[in-house]
Amino acid sequence: MRKLIYLSGLLLFLSSCAWLTPNIMLKTGKGYQYAKNPDSSRTLDYNISPNDIISFNIYSNDGFKLLDLSSLNSSGTGYKFGEPLSYLVESDGNVKLPIVGRKNIKGLTIREAELKLEEYYSVFYVRPFVELKVTNRRVIVFPGMSGSAKVIPLINNNTSLIEALALAGGVFEDGKAKQVKLIRDNNGKHDVFLMDLSTIQGIKDASTVLQSNDIIYVEPRRRYSTKFLTEAAPILSLISSTLVLFLSYKTLTK
Repeated sequence: MRKLIYLSGLLLFLSSCAWLTPNIMLKTGKGYQYAKNPDSSRTLDYNISPNDIISFNIYSNDGFKLLDLSSLNSSGTGYKFGEPLSYLVESDGNVKLPIVGRKNIKGLTIREAELKLEEYYSVFYVRPFVELKVTNRRVIVFPGMSGSAKVIPLINNNTSLIEALALAGGVFEDGKAKQVKLIRDNNGKHDVFLMDLSTIQGIKDASTVLQSNDIIYVEPRRRYSTKFLTEAAPILSLISSTLVLFLSYKTLTK
């Protein structure tokens, strides 16, 4: 009987170890040095990167007529009103454009790319005016509960952290508003900013303008009691059944 109790206790301990390392992502560890939070008053220009998808319209005569490049004939003289097409920025930074061919726009801001395209198309059109957008900019939001992550498109250039959280449904009940991590790519490395949004003083950090491919991670609460009961239930059931069988056996053998 004593061996059975010891064995059951060992099984219970091994089972309970599962909740000591729950499915919490992006751990930083004790003493981790977080980066200094970005200045929320600054709006950083986005730099075009490989795998971006761009769309643009060209207007001639500084915007007098809209040229739809998808309808240009072989001589390049036809135009009509229509939706702009999309173009992929390839891994080397080049994008294949109508008429002008492959051009490298990697690292340019949206305004710089517009000026470049205006320069390229000025050979063919009178005072071209370009409007360009990056259509696949997005951030990933983990609002603090398992299975609730969302990919949020950055439709506006000045989308803030709190706006992205709102689009994801806000901070969930299991999330810690005082421990919100903003993870941002920095030339192949990742800066991690820790923000406290639990008080009104955190509004400054909440106003931080997001960059494409940012990750917002709300630290989830570790509900140890629930985890323990969930993990221990099968073992406790086994122990209970074993004791019942043992006691029944002892009663029958008397």
